[in-house]
Amino acid sequence: MSEFHQQSSVEVMKMLDVTNQGLSDYDVQNRQEVYGYNELLEGKRTSTFSVFFGQFKDLLVIILLIAAFISFLLGEVESTIVIMIVVILNAILGTVQHVKAEQSLDNLKALTSPVAKVMRDKQIVEISSEDIVVGDLLYLEAGDYISADGRLAESHNLHINESSLTGESLAVAKSTAPIKEDRVTIGDKKNMVFTGSFVTNGRGTVIVTSIGMETEIGKIANLLDTAKEKKTPLQVNLDRFGEKLALGITMICLAIFIIDLFRGRELVDSFMFAVSLAVAAIPEALSSIITIVLAFGTQKMAKENAIIRKLYAVESLGSISVICSDKTGTLTENKMSVQQVYIDQKVISHDELHTENAIEKNLILKALLCNDALERDGKEIGDPTEIALVKLGKQYNLDELIVRNHYPRLAEIPFDSDRKLMSTVHQFNQRYTLITKGAIDVLLSKIARIETSEGVLYITDEHRNKIEEVNRDFSMNGLRVLAIAYKEISKNQLIDVEVEKDLIFVGLIAMMDPPRKESKSAVESCIKAGIKPVMITGDHKITATAIAKQIGILNDPSEAIEGHEIEGLTDQQLQEKVQDFSVYARVTPEHKIRIVKAWQEKGNVVAMTGDGVNDGPALKQADIGVAMGITGTEVAKDASSMILTDDNFSTIVKAISNGRSLYTNIKNAILFLLSGNAGAIFVVLYATVLGLPVPFAPVHLLFINLLTDSLPAIAIGLEPHNKNTMKDKPRDINTPLLNKTFTTQVILEGLLIAIATIIAFRIGLSTGDTQTASTMAFATLCLSRLVHGFNSRSKESIFTIGVFSNLYTWLAFLIGFICLHLVLFVPSLTGVFEVATLSGIQLGYIYCLSCMPFLVNQWYKVLFVRSK
Repeated sequence: MSEFHQQSSVEVMKMLDVTNQGLSDYDVQNRQEVYGYNELLEGKRTSTFSVFFGQFKDLLVIILLIAAFISFLLGEVESTIVIMIVVILNAILGTVQHVKAEQSLDNLKALTSPVAKVMRDKQIVEISSEDIVVGDLLYLEAGDYISADGRLAESHNLHINESSLTGESLAVAKSTAPIKEDRVTIGDKKNMVFTGSFVTNGRGTVIVTSIGMETEIGKIANLLDTAKEKKTPLQVNLDRFGEKLALGITMICLAIFIIDLFRGRELVDSFMFAVSLAVAAIPEALSSIITIVLAFGTQKMAKENAIIRKLYAVESLGSISVICSDKTGTLTENKMSVQQVYIDQKVISHDELHTENAIEKNLILKALLCNDALERDGKEIGDPTEIALVKLGKQYNLDELIVRNHYPRLAEIPFDSDRKLMSTVHQFNQRYTLITKGAIDVLLSKIARIETSEGVLYITDEHRNKIEEVNRDFSMNGLRVLAIAYKEISKNQLIDVEVEKDLIFVGLIAMMDPPRKESKSAVESCIKAGIKPVMITGDHKITATAIAKQIGILNDPSEAIEGHEIEGLTDQQLQEKVQDFSVYARVTPEHKIRIVKAWQEKGNVVAMTGDGVNDGPALKQADIGVAMGITGTEVAKDASSMILTDDNFSTIVKAISNGRSLYTNIKNAILFLLSGNAGAIFVVLYATVLGLPVPFAPVHLLFINLLTDSLPAIAIGLEPHNKNTMKDKPRDINTPLLNKTFTTQVILEGLLIAIATIIAFRIGLSTGDTQTASTMAFATLCLSRLVHGFNSRSKESIFTIGVFSNLYTWLAFLIGFICLHLVLFVPSLTGVFEVATLSGIQLGYIYCLSCMPFLVNQWYKVLFVRSK
C-alpha cells in the first residue's frame, strides 16, 4: 500500500474513515482503544538500587569485599571500615552519574504541544495533545507547535520549521499535492507535518496519521532507548587492567601465604598478612582518584565553554579520530545571511554595495518593502530568508520599519508555494509600484525589461542567459537565490496574479547560512591532529558540499553522498565505504546512527555533534556526543556527553587537547600507584623467600595504602596542560594500559623503591631488633613513594617540565611527610602503628635511601629522554 504522502488528502480521509465534520466522541473512544494515547512511552528503567548494586560487579571490587569480610572475621575492624568506605564512595559516584544521564525521554515529551485545535462533532475544540487520535482534523496557524504527524488537507501559505528533525535551517513551504516518489526523506515530504516542528507562517488543516511512538519523534525516542552508550577507552582499559592485576595479585598473595605456612608461621597470622598485602597491592582508591582528576578537568573545560556531563567522556576526547558534525548551527551560524548580489549586470559582494548608487539602493529598498519580516531588540520574526534581507538593510542603515512607514503597503499578493512569488504595492513619488520577489526560474518568464546604469532596457536573450548563468553559479555554491522585479501600475488597477507580468528586473540576491568564522581553522587543527572531520546533515547536498568546501572538510565532490544512497547499502558495504565520504546530506536519524556505527566498527573513536531532536540517537550512540548549548534542544543535550556553551566547533578542538593531557596524567598516576605497590610486593617476596622476619605489619601496609597512594596520585593527575599534545595522532584504543613498555616501567621503578627499602630493612636487622628493621622499612617505603610522586609527573625530567610547575605535588609530599613523622614520633601513635624509636643516624639512612629511586630516575630522563 502506498504511503500517506503518495496519496491525495481525499484518499487519506477515506482510508482513515474521517469526514470534514471531524470525529465523534464514540469514534475517539474506539480509536484510543486501538491506537492508545498520543504520548511517548518509556522503556523499563533500571532502578536506582539496581544501578547502585551493579557498581560492585567489578573484579577488583569483589576481591576487596572478600578481603573486608575476612578482615572483619579476624577482628581487624579498622581494615574493614577503610575498605568499605572507599568501595561505597565509588558506588555512590557511579550511581549519581547514571541517574543524571537518564533524562532524554522526559525532554522529548516536552516537545509535544500541551494543547491542540481539532474538529470534533462539527466544531473546532481545543484539547490536550495527549487526546489526539489517528483521523483527527488538526488545525494549525502561525506560532503553533505540532502535536502529531499528519497529511495536509489544506495549506494557505503554510511554512513549517522542521530544523529539529531535519537539520535544515529554512522553514519548509508546504503543499497538499501528492508526492509519487517511493523513497522520500522527511525534509522532502512537503505534504506532511511532523510532531515537534512549529508553524512559522500561514495556516493549514492536517489529517492526523500517526500519534505517540508511531510518529517520527516517537521513532527517535525508540532509537534513543535502544542506542547503546559505549564504554570509553579508559573504562575498557581499566576493565582489562583490573582483570590482569587481580589475577596477578591473587597468585602472589597465595604464594606468600603458602610459603609462610611452610615456614611454620601461624595460619591466622599468615592469612591476615596475605590479605593485608592484597589490600595494599590493589589500588582500590584508583577509581576515586580518576574521578577526582576528571572532575578537576571538567571544571577547567567548563571555563573554556565545554560542559562535560559524563566524567569518563573527558578521557575519551583524547582518543577521538573522527568528528561527525551536523552542519546547521554547528559549523554554520544557523542564520540566513546575504552573501552576494547580481545587479547592473555584475556580481557584487554583500558588503560592497553603495546606497549612493540609485540602482543598488533601489534593490535594498524593494527587498525591504516586499517583505513581512521584522527584527527588534535582537528578536527576529518571520521567514529566515526575509530576515536576511532585513539584516542587509540594517547593514546600510536602512531600517525596515522606517522604510515601510515611508512607503506604506497598499495591497499585496501573498507568497504561494506553487506560484513561488510574493508581490506588494507601494506609492513612490505619486506613482504606484508593484514589487515582486521570488524564484528566478518563475520570475524570468514574467520579465520584459532590465534596470541598468544606462537606464531601463528591453531584456535580450543575452541578458536572460547571463541571469541564468549567474543563478546557476550561485546555486552550485549552495546559495539560495531571490529575484527582485517591479513595474509601475495605475492607481485603480486590479491586484491579482495576472498583474505579475511585464516586470522590470532589478537584481538577484544570493544568501546562505554562512560558516562560523572559527570553523575553518578548527577543521584545520583537527586534520593536523590526525582527526577526520565529517559533515552529516539533513540539508540538501549542494548546500552541504558548498559549506564543506569553504571550511576544508570536502576536497572532491565524489566525497559527498545522500541519504537515499545510504539506504541502498548494507551495513557491511557502508562500513567498507564510510571512510571514502566526508559529507552526508539529506540523512535521517537512522542514517546517522548507521554512519557512526560504521566508523566505530573500523576501530575509530567517534564524536558526533548536533543540536536537533534528530541528532539525539546518534549523539547517544557516538563515543562522545557533543550538543550545542545555545541552539541545542534539551533532547540533544541530555543524549550528549559534552555541551558547548558557545556553540563553537573550535571549542571541541580545545576539549580534545585537554582530554589528551588528562589521559596522560591519569596514566602517570596509575604508573605511580602500581610502581609503588610493586615495590612493597618485591620487599615482601624478598623477605619471604629468604626466610627473614616480616618487613611490614598489616597496619603499616594500610597506612602506606591510604596516605602515600591517594594524595600524590591526585596531584599527578592535576599536572598542567601539555601544549604539544595536539601534534600527536590519536592514540590507538586497542593498545592496552598494561602493555610491555608500561609494565616494564612499573617493574623497574618498583624495583628501585624495593632496593632502597630492602637496604633500610637490612640496616635495621643489623641492630638485632626486628621492630626497628620493620620501622625503617616502613618509613623508607613511605617516604620513597612520596618522593617518587615527582618522578611520575612526566616522562621528561622534572627540570625540563619545571620543578615548581605543579604545586599540588609539593602539597601532597608535605602532607605525607608530616603525617609519617607524626606516626614515628608522637607516643600515642607509635604504639598503634607498631613502630620503634629511631636514632638520628637511622633517620639519615631513611632520607638518603628514599631519594635514591628519584635520583636514578632523573639521571636516566636527563640523559636519554630529552635526547629523543
